[in-house]
Amino acid sequence: MDSQEVMNRAKAKMDKAINVVTEELKGVRTGRASAGLLDRINVDYYGTPTPVKQLASINVPEAQLITIQPWDKSMIAAVEKAILSSDIGITPSNDGNIIRLSMPPLTEERRRDLSKVVHNMGEESKIALRNVRREAIEELKHLQKDGKISEDDYYREHDHVQKITDEHAQKVDELVKAKENELMTV
Repeated sequence: MDSQEVMNRAKAKMDKAINVVTEELKGVRTGRASAGLLDRINVDYYGTPTPVKQLASINVPEAQLITIQPWDKSMIAAVEKAILSSDIGITPSNDGNIIRLSMPPLTEERRRDLSKVVHNMGEESKIALRNVRREAIEELKHLQKDGKISEDDYYREHDHVQKITDEHAQKVDELVKAKENELMTV
């Protein structure tokens, strides 16, 4: 193993952390309808937990409405049950063919609470980035101790790891700020 391999692995892990926080932020309800809100909801499809988007057509015809049309009509009750038991806080209604999720407007207090949740997601992501940085630096120390890289190379790579970490932390901050702005927009 060489220092370049350590750097590539650290960058890949940091990119994955960014992808995770991006997906988590999609699941936060902002008062506007978004199909991404249903990404984490699984339905019991004949004994197998299956994502809603694999069982149904999901549309957003209006800014405050999501429609879910299961391909198998017998699954309407199961989809409805999964939505009710999820943490999105929306009560579904159906007409026998389509499930409708009407997005109630968020109160100012709920917006502030969700903003705190978004902020915490960002902080958890930054912690993950710092853990990846720590692991990479430890691996570089072992490489230096084993004589595979020089002391100068160690410090150069150490600075490079820090630079990559800072770039990814800035990206997390931008994602969180954008989501908070979206939340606070009435």
